[in-house]
Amino acid sequence: MNKDIATPIRTKEILNKYGFSFKKSLGQNFLIDPNILRNIVGHADLTKSSGAIEVGPGIGALTEHLARAAKKVVSFEIDQRLLPVLEDTLSPYDNVKIVHSDILKADVKKVIEEEMADVQDIMVVANLPYYVTTPILMKLLNDQLPIRGFVVMMQKEVADRITAKPGTKEYGSLSIAIQYYVTAEVAMTVPKTVFMPQPNVDSAVIRLIRHEQPPINVINEDFLFEVTRASFAQRRKTILNNLQSGLPSGKEKKQLIIEALENNGIEPTRRGETLSIEEFGKLADALYPHFGNGQ
Repeated sequence: MNKDIATPIRTKEILNKYGFSFKKSLGQNFLIDPNILRNIVGHADLTKSSGAIEVGPGIGALTEHLARAAKKVVSFEIDQRLLPVLEDTLSPYDNVKIVHSDILKADVKKVIEEEMADVQDIMVVANLPYYVTTPILMKLLNDQLPIRGFVVMMQKEVADRITAKPGTKEYGSLSIAIQYYVTAEVAMTVPKTVFMPQPNVDSAVIRLIRHEQPPINVINEDFLFEVTRASFAQRRKTILNNLQSGLPSGKEKKQLIIEALENNGIEPTRRGETLSIEEFGKLADALYPHFGNGQ
């Protein structure tokens, strides 16, 4: 068994050996607690026939635990300075592929086809760079990839928004955009003290498992998300006011919006955070003939 990378002493040794300095712009915070890493990997339910996709491996602390648990690990690293470090730290593992690329620009589907043809299921397991957590998740969900789910660390505040239920102050368009594709739960919270350098925010790991079918069937997914974004534009405003401001020609079509709301049993005076995803689905379908498709 190789010595864990993720201890304070070993991490410092590796950073000193390569003269590595953290780049704030890349949101680099490395984990230095093997127990946390084992827990994260445990939540992913990987087997020796699973594939794991990682974003931002750093010096390989989580990558190594994934390599021990999965058949194949593909890790996307944007920082060229880390490539020689990873080549060194992960040399004991022959089932890891490092892709030097920005995940937001990468053709992840192609990488999966080339590198993961022989795995039975794929999980994304990562300590995500906090400044681009949402764009990364939305890209990986929208790209129609053959992924079973995600176990990812992020800022606790974002984790709370992603997993929020209707009627809570954290619930918003992000909750709906993600829960449309997956079931979402906070798996664990993570103290600042297990990172080097310590971040200014609390962290949490969330577990997202893909729905076999979306929880609702809508005429147009993009329009559903447009309606939810508009509904939460100003949280203090009623759903009627937000939709009037947020939909094209909403003010002129106020009566159509009122009818769409009332026909679906939604009081126009309610606020966006009180509507379930099912209610948003019905509302989007009722509004689509009047506002969708560039009406």
